[in-house]
Amino acid sequence: MSVNNTLVRIYARNIYLYGTERFTARDGFNGIPEAYHGPVKANAASTFTRPQIDNAFAYGYINQTEYDETAALIPTGA
Repeated sequence: MSVNNTLVRIYARNIYLYGTERFTARDGFNGIPEAYHGPVKANAASTFTRPQIDNAFAYGYINQTEYDETAALIPTGA
């Protein structure tokens, strides 16, 4: 399955900023397709600030594993 870059950006925004989606089925959400997990985390790491990613974790939009995987992708010096 190839990923759609527009959907990557939408999923990242909806998960990390708005909390209206999740990576996996939980909290009443269906989750996004598995093929999008890596690209969405990479997009979030390069697009959002560390405080925005921290907030997503604090509010429960992402879990510890998703947080750790995203943080590992944050460019050095960001």
